[in-house]
Amino acid sequence: MRTEVEMMNLGMNFAIQCEKIRIFTLEGSRTNANIPRDEFQDYDFSYFVTDMDFFKKSDEWLNYFGDRIIMQKPEAMELFPPELGNWFSYLMIFEDGTKIDLTLIPLNEFKDYFEHNDGLVKVLLDKDNLIKEPVFPTDRMYHIKKPSEQSFIDCCNEFWMTSTYVAKGLARKEILFAADLMNGPFRPNLLTMLRWKVGIETNFSLSIGKSDKFLQKYITEDRWNRLLVTYELGSYQKVWKALYTSFDLFRETSHFVARTYGFRYPDFDEKVSAYIDRIHQKYRND
Repeated sequence: MRTEVEMMNLGMNFAIQCEKIRIFTLEGSRTNANIPRDEFQDYDFSYFVTDMDFFKKSDEWLNYFGDRIIMQKPEAMELFPPELGNWFSYLMIFEDGTKIDLTLIPLNEFKDYFEHNDGLVKVLLDKDNLIKEPVFPTDRMYHIKKPSEQSFIDCCNEFWMTSTYVAKGLARKEILFAADLMNGPFRPNLLTMLRWKVGIETNFSLSIGKSDKFLQKYITEDRWNRLLVTYELGSYQKVWKALYTSFDLFRETSHFVARTYGFRYPDFDEKVSAYIDRIHQKYRND
């Protein structure tokens, strides 16, 4: 696998040599000092160009970066609608295992880019000195945010409402439906509550990463192990256990958040729990 120095030089040399590229930026985890380095990190390159069609008419120029084992062009796909407007991206994995996510951006959109990016941006090349203010990478946008009382109540409401859908799926012997709901609208509310607890304990000074991937560092081993149980969905018994384990974790965590801020803990818990207990008693052994 090529080194970071090699890859950064590769991206820079191409940008310098190509007259149609005017700005070169690096985004993502490689700009974030709080993310540990590892061999699987992408190189998120963006080239701001004067002629998009010049690059899009052929993929041959991408051979400069190495031999690919696979490439995806999201903005050229039919099954998954594009989301980047006038931008165009190439997601490439090379034979040595290196991955580059390269985005082409029309040069005339550079102001909008710097006004609305997520903060994790480093300017590597600005041939025309178009960027007047210094740019410092920061993950502040991803820091855990303090909840309002309404957000807290909404989270509780969604958690307990969607739990009933899981229970009905189990009663109907629709395990794929129940598991999908566990992963979809239900468990994310538990993760939101756990995230708020971490925020309280760290003074809302950090991010725990995409998909809460660093959560384990900030909760107890017991709480972490119980959270993992909620992902064990291979049988009806396991999904029931995952559901009830989620209830226990959510109660503990939401009561902590409520006490911290003086929020009212809503009565969804008691009433919905009784409702689901009745379903469980009737259908758990079917």
